[in-house]
Amino acid sequence: MALDETEDQRTYLVLINDEEQYSLWPKGRSIPEGWRAVDKEGSRAECSQYVDDVWTDMRPLSLRKQMQG
Repeated sequence: MALDETEDQRTYLVLINDEEQYSLWPKGRSIPEGWRAVDKEGSRAECSQYVDDVWTDMRPLSLRKQMQG
């Protein structure tokens, strides 16, 4: 049985990769290669709201640079 967000009491980290894409990651698990933690941790809902606030352009960084010319 999967936990829903109201039952999930874990602490999460917000991760970012070199393409400036974001991910939520359970605190205490090894961070995958190519990702690094940003200065945000909290509940899943708090971290998700942070990502919604800061990730305003979903395009990967390389594509944004290419489109700028």
